[in-house]
Amino acid sequence: MAAPSRLLLDLHDASPDLEPMTFTALRIDELPLDQDLTDDATVGPDLAHAAHAYRSTPRALIWRNPSSDWQLLIVLLPLATRLSLMTNPIFGRLVRDWGMGIRFIGVDAEQSVYDFRELLTRSALTKLVNALARFIEQTPLAGANPTAADHPALDTLFSVLADDMLTILEERRDDWRRHLAREDRLMIDRVGTDQALGGRSLFDRRSRFPEFIAQLRQALRLQMIDVEFYGRVLRSVDLREDSVESRILAIVEGALDPITLAKLARIRIGAHLGCYNWLRLEPRSASHRASVLHKLPVLAQFLADRLVCGPAPNRRAEFAADVASQSVGSARPQAAEAVVAAASRLDEINLRLLVRAVDSGQDRWVVEAVARYFRVSDNVIRALWRNCPAALGAPPEWHLRQVLLALNERPERSWPSDAAAWLALKSSAIPASVGSL
Repeated sequence: MAAPSRLLLDLHDASPDLEPMTFTALRIDELPLDQDLTDDATVGPDLAHAAHAYRSTPRALIWRNPSSDWQLLIVLLPLATRLSLMTNPIFGRLVRDWGMGIRFIGVDAEQSVYDFRELLTRSALTKLVNALARFIEQTPLAGANPTAADHPALDTLFSVLADDMLTILEERRDDWRRHLAREDRLMIDRVGTDQALGGRSLFDRRSRFPEFIAQLRQALRLQMIDVEFYGRVLRSVDLREDSVESRILAIVEGALDPITLAKLARIRIGAHLGCYNWLRLEPRSASHRASVLHKLPVLAQFLADRLVCGPAPNRRAEFAADVASQSVGSARPQAAEAVVAAASRLDEINLRLLVRAVDSGQDRWVVEAVARYFRVSDNVIRALWRNCPAALGAPPEWHLRQVLLALNERPERSWPSDAAAWLALKSSAIPASVGSL
């Protein structure tokens, strides 16, 4: 259910071109099942409370054309089950943990996609929790008329977000590019983010409402609900989440460049936001870049991580360097640091050569440049260029390097022959120190 409203923001000092904006809150659809699911006498108070939070929490808060800089701003919210505790300053860690599930997505006037979740300050999260708690308290139970409670509560909720987030974005204008989206795919999260071979979905269902599912299972164990009712609830969850995610996807895709999306649609990796931004950064080379992604989709996350914001180090690159440094850990500390620094400088040189090769459109040069960067034989990359198994997915650089090195150690005739064998190879290519984390 979408609840539209209008809010006149007093932010002219922060953004002079800001006009009164229209916002929308997307919530899941109401079903007849909700009346029993939120009834204390039917399912118990714990499950009824969790169910009320599940149906009341907005899935997305949406601003369309909030300013001349932005076409779209969307905040994706996890389920707010513990708001009564999170409003207490003593439980500040609960607020931080809950805030890690928030996604703040922006699409600018040039149709690039940003992920501003790192800009969510502790103060902004605290204000959001308090406003969201008031909103859920004012949301009536299932079967009641929600009109009376929607507008004032939503006005407060959007005022909090707009007052903090839009002001922060204006103050951090020079830092926007660092927050270009590099991860996630525009797809409905039906299989769970951990199992998505081409990268995780923008919608993380597993982290969105774990407490509601836990309460549902607890009620089944205590025989407060039967198996038939349990199955009905699970089916309703899939139905409603699919519906609301489809609406959010339509809104996001409507703000993006259709030509770039069409290029990605012909690639197995699909609408990967990092790859989308990489193609948008240099429109003249977009076709060459899309061709490389089509032939080597296994490189998708690596290319997004390293090239969307330039060759500058990022958290994934730093982790890759840490994994690489483990191989020289037995040497003296100063010698090990020198080896890692030299390898890092060589990687930066090879990365620039790889960018030039990709944008040149010369397939042979691309194969050689990729092999040079990962320090493997050209034949390894050439074989993947001919046939890149879908089971390899799109691992991050540190994992991709280990997989390619493992393939480099064996002849092509000894490579895995089916999806299960490829997945086993990927698992065995994880360094022991990483697997123990």
